[in-house]
Amino acid sequence: MPKQPFFPQLETDRLRLRALTDDDAAFIFKLYSNEKVCAYLYDEEVYTSMDDAREFIEWHAEPEKKGRNRWGIERKTDGVLLGTCGFDSWDRYNQIAEIGYDLWPEYWGAGYMKEALVRAIDNGFSSMNLNRINAFVALENYSSFKLLEQLGFKKEGIMREKHLFRGVYYDHYSYSLLKREWRN
Repeated sequence: MPKQPFFPQLETDRLRLRALTDDDAAFIFKLYSNEKVCAYLYDEEVYTSMDDAREFIEWHAEPEKKGRNRWGIERKTDGVLLGTCGFDSWDRYNQIAEIGYDLWPEYWGAGYMKEALVRAIDNGFSSMNLNRINAFVALENYSSFKLLEQLGFKKEGIMREKHLFRGVYYDHYSYSLLKREWRN
């Protein structure tokens, strides 16, 4: 019997979470070259070329082999990409991974990211056999940490000077969600 993939295509009522392809480079460039989207991403510069987008897609290619992924969040009704989400820093022995996500500003506040993350988290706990999911959020990113709290993530404290960005160190809130807490 073939092994189930850790990062299959996933669906919700309105969304499809699918692997990114080279055809998505224009959207990835648009997303990560947008100052509003990148306002709290202190671990990477705003994209300035299509090569940046292609490198992002390549970095997340072959997720089963590399143990990290980034799904494109696609609206089922029209196939429009809205953002991305996925797992990184997967420690298989300790069953921990970090979740990350971003959304095009036009779609903020419509519940898309919450819907996508519920499905991604379910996959993390079932297919990846995670016990703990970490998330790190810039202190000023109110919308993001409120979303995590709605999903049941617990604020553990502040990770001091987590990222050095443009000569400045930035603190981040550290959040986690345990498998036993999910859906309780």
